[in-house]
Amino acid sequence: MYQERRVAVVIPAYNVAGYVGQVVKGIPEFVDDIIVVDDASLDETLDALTAVKDPRLEVVRHGTNMGVGGAMVTGFRAALRHGADIVVKMDGDDQMDPVLLPSLLDPIVHEGYAYAKGNRFLCGEQLEAMPKIRLAGSFVLTFLSKLASGYWHIFDPVNGFVAIDARALRKLPLDRLARRYFFETDMLIQLNVFGARIKDVPIPPRYGNEPSSMRVSTVLLTFPLYLLRGFAHRIYQRHVLRDFSAVAVFWILGTVLLAWGMGFGAFTWIKSSWSGHVASTGTVMLSMLPLILGFQLVLQAILIEIQESPR
Repeated sequence: MYQERRVAVVIPAYNVAGYVGQVVKGIPEFVDDIIVVDDASLDETLDALTAVKDPRLEVVRHGTNMGVGGAMVTGFRAALRHGADIVVKMDGDDQMDPVLLPSLLDPIVHEGYAYAKGNRFLCGEQLEAMPKIRLAGSFVLTFLSKLASGYWHIFDPVNGFVAIDARALRKLPLDRLARRYFFETDMLIQLNVFGARIKDVPIPPRYGNEPSSMRVSTVLLTFPLYLLRGFAHRIYQRHVLRDFSAVAVFWILGTVLLAWGMGFGAFTWIKSSWSGHVASTGTVMLSMLPLILGFQLVLQAILIEIQESPR
């Protein structure tokens, strides 16, 4: 128990035979349940877990690989069955220091937050240890994830060291959560629908020789589509279905006007270039006026969401 709260740690594990045993052994004694989901590993991950003699440990094995999200959904359900009050996600590659668990638990226990997540960027002196490609990608993904999730006050959205209150976890549609790399961002999107309060916690990065299974090409090809779909889902669920607000009007009308302004402007420019005739002032205004108005509406929607971001 931690401050009279039952704590469960869920570890999604895929091909981490050299690390997962050490991760489990390092989890503090106040953790009540350790649930490791072996996501159809192809190495000796299951053997490494079998060698760990800890009565708190429960190993669940997937017959087919379901991704980190699929493994976490399995682990979440197991933790809820065990009666956990708080569920923590840790990765099996030993990049997350279990000594820092109280930093994630305290905002939930003492400050009433529904969700606490690690933020590597609050530990500036240790950012030099982060691989440069991860650093650059994190900045880009952070902005796009802020837009999609509606949590403008948080940073480092893909950080997988998180803790969630069981009451908030029960509200989430677990069957809808993304099954692959988009899982952490999708959690934020789903939590925003319910107005859950989230806190960033300084968690220093810890990188060793462990390989990363995330590829830049995968991120570039899949994340924009996931973010767009998640954004549309959140706007509909929160600002239309549950509580119709001006945010939905501004986003929809602003997007339509922006699309018209850019589309008609591009068509006019191409037509003028081919024909050699300069477009009339009226024609230019048919492009510029919707473009400016659409931009102002979208900007207003973003400002409202920044002010309403659950803190």
